[in-house]
Formats: sequence, structure tokens, C-alpha cells
Amino acid sequence: MSLAHTLQALLVMALWGLNFVVAKWALAEFPPLFVMFIRFALVAALIVPFFRIPRDKLWKIVLLSVTLGSIHFPMMFSGLKGIDAATASLAAQAQVPFSSLLAALVFKDRLGWRRGVGMAAAFAGVAVIAGEPRLGESLHSLLLILAASMAFAVASVQMKLIGSVNGFAVNGWMALFAMPQLLGLSLLLEQGQMAALANSTWVGWASIAYMAVGVTIVAYGLWYPLLGRYDVNQTMPYLLTVPVFGVASGALLMDDPLTINLAIGGLLTVGGVAVIVKRRPRTVSETVTNPT
Repeated sequence: MSLAHTLQALLVMALWGLNFVVAKWALAEFPPLFVMFIRFALVAALIVPFFRIPRDKLWKIVLLSVTLGSIHFPMMFSGLKGIDAATASLAAQAQVPFSSLLAALVFKDRLGWRRGVGMAAAFAGVAVIAGEPRLGESLHSLLLILAASMAFAVASVQMKLIGSVNGFAVNGWMALFAMPQLLGLSLLLEQGQMAALANSTWVGWASIAYMAVGVTIVAYGLWYPLLGRYDVNQTMPYLLTVPVFGVASGALLMDDPLTINLAIGGLLTVGGVAVIVKRRPRTVSETVTNPT
């Protein structure tokens, strides 16, 4: 990969890693499900008018929107609200071993002992992080993020079954179908939406704009050309730097603590994910490009 494309790939990873901190800023002003409703409304408005979905793919996108819009993102952002960005960025990597397991079940993808060791290491890393005394009452937030990671593993199988479709089209139409689900869940389970709108600041709105435009449009706009130009084994390793940027941005911008447990657990998790990515199960490419 050329130097320019290497820097382009690292910029994308930085945009995705920083998203964990930016999401925390948005969650400080808006309820979690309401944040996702606004974000998806913006994504749909910017993408849907320009990208169409083949009719035979439409219902598969609707089902994908249920997995992501009603299950994954509600649990991920509800969990992120109660835990620091650094820990969340590492725990979210559990979606890779979860997807590898589902690939073995659904696509009969042979795991092999190396990938088995990688999955064991990744899960062990999450267990070490979960064992931190400082998490205390926030353990349920970590469990929500792990459950959200499992839900994304299911979504990664759905993405594979959808087949070849423009990535922007999938993001835009999934957002369109997920909007009413998120709004309905927010009205049912949350409160204070109108107060949040009335008291919101430019930081909250800029954070949502970053999640919609920076993460979904700009980052993917830079990433998709690299996926088309280079082989999987040249692009996938860069995705291992997302939690590195996530932990670094959490420590620098939010004073998230860098503890021994977090360091050891992070190394185990990222190391295990690295083994899985190197073995390239069928769903890894979709899974590790989920920026949350």
C-alpha cells in the first residue's frame, strides 16, 4: 500500500476510534435512543436521495434495520452511556469472535485451531477488563456492549446474505427503516427528549453531525476505494488500530483511566482479534468495519 493510501487508511481508523468519545459527548446531552434517531435521520436524508436499493434486496435491508436499529444500536449506546470510551472501544471488539462463531455455524466456515486460540484470547481479554474493580456498578453497561456486539455479529451474517450492494445504499436505507423503530423505542423507554432539544448545545449537535457525516459518509467514502483497490489481507490489519485510537482519544480527551487490567485485557482482545482477522473468516470484513 502506498504511503498516501496508508495515511488515508489510518485517517479512517482515527475517525472511527474517535467516535467512541464523540458519542459520549452526544450522550451527555441527549437520551441514547434519541441520539440514534437523530443520527439516522441525518444519514438517511444525505444518502437515500442519491442511492437506490434493488427491489429484491429491500426486505433484507428491512430485516437488517431491525437487528441494528432495534437491538444493536440501542444496546450499544445505552451501554456506552454508562461506561468510559476506552473500555467500550475494546469491549466492542468482541463482535469479531462472535461473528467468526456465527460464520462457522451459518456458512460452515471451518474455524481451525489458530482462530480458536484467537477467539479464546479475545474473550479472555474482555473477561480481564470486566474484572476491574473500578467498573463496579457499570458492569451492566459492559454486558450491554457485549450483547450489542453479538447482535452485530448476527447483522454481519445478514449483510453477507444481502449480497453485493453499494455500501452507501445499505447504510442510507437501513438508517431510513431504523428511524421509526428508534423513535418509537425512545418514546416508549426514554424521557426528556424535548428538554434535551431545548437545552442542547453546539457540542451535542456537532457530535451527532460527526457520527452521521464524519463516521458514516466521510470515513466510508475514504475506506471503500481502498477496499476496491487492495486485497483483504492488506486492508484488514489497519482495522486493529480502531480500539487503539479509541483508547487514546478516551485517555486524552476524557481522562479515561489506563489501568493494568485495561492494558492486559486490551492486548489480549486486540491480539485475539488480530489472529481472527489474519485467518479471514467470511464475515470479518463486515464485522470489523462497524464504527458504532
